[in-house]
Amino acid sequence: MEDSVEPDAPRGAVDGPTSSAAAMRRRRSSGAQARAADAPAETQVAALILAHDQARRIAATVRAARAIPGVDLVLVVDDGSTDNTQDLARKAGAVVVRHSHHRGRAEAAETGASVIAMRDEPGAPPRAILLLDGALGNYAIGAAQLVPAVTESVADLAIALTVGGKTAEGLSSAAARKAIERASHWVPRQPLSRIRCMTREALEAAMPLARGDGLEVGMTLDVLHAGLLVSEVECEIRHKPIRKAKRTPTQRLKRLRDVQLAIGARRARAMVSTTTGAVVNALPFGGSTEIPTRSADPAEATTPAAKAEAPGEPTPASADKSAPKKTATKRKPATPKAAGTAKAAGAKKPAATKKKSASAKDPT
Repeated sequence: MEDSVEPDAPRGAVDGPTSSAAAMRRRRSSGAQARAADAPAETQVAALILAHDQARRIAATVRAARAIPGVDLVLVVDDGSTDNTQDLARKAGAVVVRHSHHRGRAEAAETGASVIAMRDEPGAPPRAILLLDGALGNYAIGAAQLVPAVTESVADLAIALTVGGKTAEGLSSAAARKAIERASHWVPRQPLSRIRCMTREALEAAMPLARGDGLEVGMTLDVLHAGLLVSEVECEIRHKPIRKAKRTPTQRLKRLRDVQLAIGARRARAMVSTTTGAVVNALPFGGSTEIPTRSADPAEATTPAAKAEAPGEPTPASADKSAPKKTATKRKPATPKAAGTAKAAGAKKPAATKKKSASAKDPT
């Protein structure tokens, strides 16, 4: 007895429980893709490294910055270095922008921020910026704790606490701490820390950046004035800054001068804005530049002043204004000469009337 042979099923068609499992997997994968598309994009971070004559440590700094979670772009701004800093940074995997001559940290940071903004993908949220120093070397990996503080919206500006989080000493740090406390009632421990992470909104609020050593305190004051959040985060960074004993008196005075200039400029700007606001509020029409217009329909005039100005319906006040006013004037006592002339004029008038009546009666 011959076996009946059924026609082959179309390729790709599977019967039984296997087909239902495959369909369920397809639905799950499509649902996961839809949820991933609807979920907000994560904020990426760009590491901005400012370097000047840092050929010894720039490669290690770039490698450490690339290892920080969330960092997808490492940009090095070579501020007019005389060595091969840019070549070593490029070989380590960084995007390098170079100034032809030394311009300072503030202009280098502004250049780097503009380049990072040009590299942002359209439709994606702008990158946060992790500001690092080119001399950090391998210690730059310790700044990784600043990234989640900004990307998770804990703070708009996160400042790194180095050297165990001790309070910074010196006249410059004391002046910066006092200015920040006066502006926000918050006392920072290291107000001049150069390692910090910020959102794009915070960086734009601090533009233009303060020059010289006043960059950090000026940025903090501008961010606080914009109503954004500032916080200090303890980082595992053992890189020690230049000690006070190693700074010459000239360098210390220059640093204090830059800090005081940044504080004074922000204080003057705040006073000008406060005075301008008070003057605008004191202007008529509530500080608005638009002048109220008079309604064309007299029925819409509800206020007494508007009713008085409405055309076609003169009010008693307007009628009194349009009518000529009678004023009582005091007559001066007539002098004898003036009285005589008044009598003579009165005597001539009756004679003229009599002559006119006589001529009227005589037909000839």
